[in-house]
Amino acid sequence: MNVLLLGTGMQGKAALHDLANDPAVTRIVAADRDLYALRSEKRDRGYGDKVVCEAFDAADARGVEHLVAGGHDVVIDLLPVPFIGRVAEAAVANKVHLVNTFYVVPDLAKLAARAKRAHITILPEFGMDPGIDLVLLGDMVRAFDEVDEIISYGAGIPEPEAADNAIRYKVSWTFEGVLRSYMRPALLLENGKTVKLNDRMQFRKENLHTVELEGVGTLEAFPNGDAVWYVKELGLDPKAMRRAGRYALRYPGHGAFWSLMVDLGLLDDATTVVDGVAVNHRKYLAAVLEPRLQYRPKERDLSIIRVEVAGRVGKERVRLVRELVDRRDLSTGLTAMSRTVGYTAAIGARFIVDGLVKKRGLVSPVSDVPYGPFVQALAARGITITERSGPAGS
Repeated sequence: MNVLLLGTGMQGKAALHDLANDPAVTRIVAADRDLYALRSEKRDRGYGDKVVCEAFDAADARGVEHLVAGGHDVVIDLLPVPFIGRVAEAAVANKVHLVNTFYVVPDLAKLAARAKRAHITILPEFGMDPGIDLVLLGDMVRAFDEVDEIISYGAGIPEPEAADNAIRYKVSWTFEGVLRSYMRPALLLENGKTVKLNDRMQFRKENLHTVELEGVGTLEAFPNGDAVWYVKELGLDPKAMRRAGRYALRYPGHGAFWSLMVDLGLLDDATTVVDGVAVNHRKYLAAVLEPRLQYRPKERDLSIIRVEVAGRVGKERVRLVRELVDRRDLSTGLTAMSRTVGYTAAIGARFIVDGLVKKRGLVSPVSDVPYGPFVQALAARGITITERSGPAGS
């Protein structure tokens, strides 16, 4: 198996680690803008000749085309969102399978027919969230005769012992990206009707609730994302939903703090002139806070997924819950966030080449990734899923 890995940042390092330690992978071309850091990673990890390091600028369309045309079996794209279409176009043109961790954007969707004609697979939405959550939910929904509740939680937070700063939060992703997500509207479903919470509402007290997680404690949930999209992606009718929601989890008090920041305009994508320089509010806040919210070498982060499905199985109303709580691996230094994103993308590449994902064209984790082998692959990497079920009530 010959793999092209585009992007070796936090998540890419985990994908590279997984691929380099997979006996079925014979060659990895790892490409990143920071060639020095990439070569240092290769040397420090002892990857040897199996890994070939390349410098490239994703903004250079010819450079992307040149790399993708290098005779690979599959491309894993872990570059920033603006390059989704460019990489996908090159993959289709060169008849190379593709895995990425992003939602399906229009540039990707329009390539579906061409990818199918080229007999290649494009597997998007295959990281942590989206990704693991969609595989879990797809299998859960298929276990029901009727579904009327879908609830999804996701989090990347410090373990309790490391949540030691003023806001009990540390960065395992780009902090500016986190702040952008705090300003996107949330769409919920209540009794078949869409409820839209704008960017000034999701942190309000009336829209928060708490969740108890074994080994972690009480966490605060706030609406964050499009539950209507989730329901449709799962092949369900939004009008049939009693309740559907997507929520992010943080330690208690997070909502109150960020509600104030939102109300003060500090998360706005707006500028204020300071000493003759236009300063973007959100970029400034990210730049100031991110260095203060870093993990120390021996501190661990948590990646959390919790998904709940309720509905009818036969004559009974049942609730099924699946959870994942992963922790940073201190032996490798890889964060839980990078493991659940990067390892998942690497598993997707292997599944396509091995034929476990058979469908060609644009595919979905919901319906096209086999649940059993996927959970086994995660478990082999120390990432486990727990499950419980019981009566859901009327």
